[in-house]
Amino acid sequence: MRKIARPAVAVTVALALLVGACTQEQQNKLGRDIQNWTGTNGVLEVYAGDKVVRRFLRVDKLSTALGTEDRAQARAYRFGYGVLDENLNFVVDPGEKKVYFEVGDHANYVFFESPR
Repeated sequence: MRKIARPAVAVTVALALLVGACTQEQQNKLGRDIQNWTGTNGVLEVYAGDKVVRRFLRVDKLSTALGTEDRAQARAYRFGYGVLDENLNFVVDPGEKKVYFEVGDHANYVFFESPR
């Protein structure tokens, strides 16, 4: 049986204690920051009433646009990159390409991790 180095155990315990001491909001922010680096296999669905009218697959993240002059001021839309699922079948088919998209604040949309 292989022995684990004591420094590695100490670092692991220290990290666990540090994360445990964070508030729930700080833990959520840390999780979002990690996802920004690693990406998410997300799906964005845009609705018109109760019907899906656009679906984007393989979305890494949705970003909130910031002002050009006032970087602290958030814009009224979110943006990202994903594959436009033209036939809404949850599969990236030949010919479906990765595109840039924007979603306004007043749009009805759902962003979730891909079930596949």
